[in-house]
Amino acid sequence: MKRRNFLKTSALASSSLLVPRFLQGNNFGKRQASRTGKILVVVQLSGGNDGLNTIVPFEDDRYFQLRPQLSIPKKEVLRVSDDLGFNPALEALRGVFEEGLMTVVNNVGYPNPDRSHFRSMDIWHTASDSQEYLSNGWIGRYLDSACGGCPPYHALEMDSALSLAMKGERHSGFAMNNPGQLKRASKNPFLESIASQSHEEENLAYLYKTMIDTQSSADYLLKKSKTHPSKVNYPQTNFAKDLKQTAELITADCDTKIYYVNLTGFDTHANQKGRQGRLLKQYAEAMKAFVKDLQQNNLLDETLIMTFSEFGRRAAQNASGGTDHGTANNVFFIGGQLQRPGFFNAGPNLGNLDKNDLRYEVDFRSIYATILDDWLEADASKILGRSFEGLKIV
Repeated sequence: MKRRNFLKTSALASSSLLVPRFLQGNNFGKRQASRTGKILVVVQLSGGNDGLNTIVPFEDDRYFQLRPQLSIPKKEVLRVSDDLGFNPALEALRGVFEEGLMTVVNNVGYPNPDRSHFRSMDIWHTASDSQEYLSNGWIGRYLDSACGGCPPYHALEMDSALSLAMKGERHSGFAMNNPGQLKRASKNPFLESIASQSHEEENLAYLYKTMIDTQSSADYLLKKSKTHPSKVNYPQTNFAKDLKQTAELITADCDTKIYYVNLTGFDTHANQKGRQGRLLKQYAEAMKAFVKDLQQNNLLDETLIMTFSEFGRRAAQNASGGTDHGTANNVFFIGGQLQRPGFFNAGPNLGNLDKNDLRYEVDFRSIYATILDDWLEADASKILGRSFEGLKIV
């Protein structure tokens, strides 16, 4: 049986413990110096967050005409510029914005957009064209280009499964819910039984190496997570716990350069206002605590946080008090070294819609090019397959 087929039928095939990074003969036992340089934190708002009710064009009458019941009343909008404001649920982030620690890029998308959650997320994860299908992600390809002797957790996703964005051909990220759970899972009887068997057979040798590397990763991450417990009061939500764990690992100088965190539930076809408001409040309050944590540890200048969603929503409300799948959206940058804090560009032109959809102005791959070239100091054109103009945000 070939290794690939064997792995599909093994107990590890559905586990976050199995990561393609282990296919290579890494030097885990000879780990190099701990992480140095800049940190990237990617936050994914899954489901298609409604950007038009997140960053509100409160001076545009067409916004209220398109959304007679769903629009945010002008008196409730948190005004942070002459014509754009925050959804009131983002109150916790207003101070971050006003301190110059946040950049909002409006009208981000791509040509020939796809309204399928799965397909559009794949496009964002792989940085592909809408008609192009890739099997590896933009962060995974960065790892392929940058990781010679990197440990498996050089890119770490706070989840039980690894996103396509984090999968490369030779190197991939590492997924875990929390270090303690990872440690317990790495000690399961199936893995332990492999250690007592002969490792001459290729598949068993591979699984044995997977076990050893996973257990070593679990030991390291668990130890690091306890080095500098956060002193900041985070909200009691899963998303906040993921950000708190991320902050603790960054503060402990964990040998991780990229962190990936997910907040789900943004597919608001019906009864959107309350649901989106609760999710945006979760996001804002957790992010405020995260930023405070990094500031208290003098790490915000070394950290760049990027928040995206796979698409926005239609400009007009639907008959169910919600919005249907749309196209262009906003992307948030948060950090201590932003060159253009505030609004990077104007809000959407609601008088020039494309079949009731917002027109994109900024290709999302320009966002990635900015991160890769200007923050991670990589070769964006090589990783993305062609050149995209950066935005000079960092």
